[in-house]
Amino acid sequence: MSALADVARMAGVSKSTASRALSGAGYVALPTRERVERAASAIGYVASSNAASLVTGQTRNVGVVIPFINRWFFAEVLEGIESTLIGAGYDLTLYRLSSDPDQRRRVFDYFLVRKRVDAVIAIGIELDPSEIGLLRSLGKPIVGLGGPIDGMSTLSIDDVEAARLATEHLISLGHRRIMHLGGDQFEQMDFRVHAQRLTGFRLAMDEAGIERGDDFRAVPFSVPGGYRAARQLLSDPRLRPTAIMAGCDEIAIGVIIAARELGLDVPRQLSVIGIDDHDLAAMFGLTTLRQEPCRQGARAVELVMRELSISGDPAAIERVTVPLAFVARHSTTAPPHPG
Repeated sequence: MSALADVARMAGVSKSTASRALSGAGYVALPTRERVERAASAIGYVASSNAASLVTGQTRNVGVVIPFINRWFFAEVLEGIESTLIGAGYDLTLYRLSSDPDQRRRVFDYFLVRKRVDAVIAIGIELDPSEIGLLRSLGKPIVGLGGPIDGMSTLSIDDVEAARLATEHLISLGHRRIMHLGGDQFEQMDFRVHAQRLTGFRLAMDEAGIERGDDFRAVPFSVPGGYRAARQLLSDPRLRPTAIMAGCDEIAIGVIIAARELGLDVPRQLSVIGIDDHDLAAMFGLTTLRQEPCRQGARAVELVMRELSISGDPAAIERVTVPLAFVARHSTTAPPHPG
């Protein structure tokens, strides 16, 4: 097997320079780094990550803790994290947390403590003070994505504001009979996303002086969830609103499919708006609020890299509110008659 000394000799540098160039630990001028990398590639040399970690104290591995893998938002965040970590020369180790408290305890007490990771990114999971303290005591930077958490850098959208803006758009078009299809208030995700979006919806309705009655339906955050609720709601003209503010784009897409099956024209007979800018939103002409979860994942890695560079100094803790962008398509318009 080719040795580091062979790489150094071929590149015309010292062994220590070759080691720094291949491990990323320490400064090496770009032309020199590229020369070393070409030499290593030419002779098939692969640096030992275990040996490098013994020297630097770093594994170049980041642990990512996540509640779901097969949901669109979380998959998009993971894509942003993975591509950015690879670009920075880091590996990713993924841990999925269930609702089982024993499993959660094992992840934090064993895997994240005894397994070698340099930092932790928690996606959509509200860490408690003991979990944060445990990781901090080991000198591991931690970044949260999804909501504010004391003692760590975080980034998130403002869920109340997102729902308020979406509802205000419908109100500005003249709608008064508006229904919110959102998540079950008794089956909250961490950070109470469902409750915050319902709060934003009702704030907008109250600020517009619109009397609220039967204005909310709890549905699963999915296309089938939106479809089933809309089939029931829209089938009865007495219950039918002129507009629906969906808690996410997947619900909104389910609503549009159901409306079309019932012969309702979107938006002439029913306006629909969502939150996310899902990959399928443009296909359905959905007006929505874009939050770009892939970029949020990339930004989380940037926060981790910054904390690693300053050894997780608590003074560097940052709260990042991710901006939303209104995306106007053709699923919303004025109501067919005064609402």
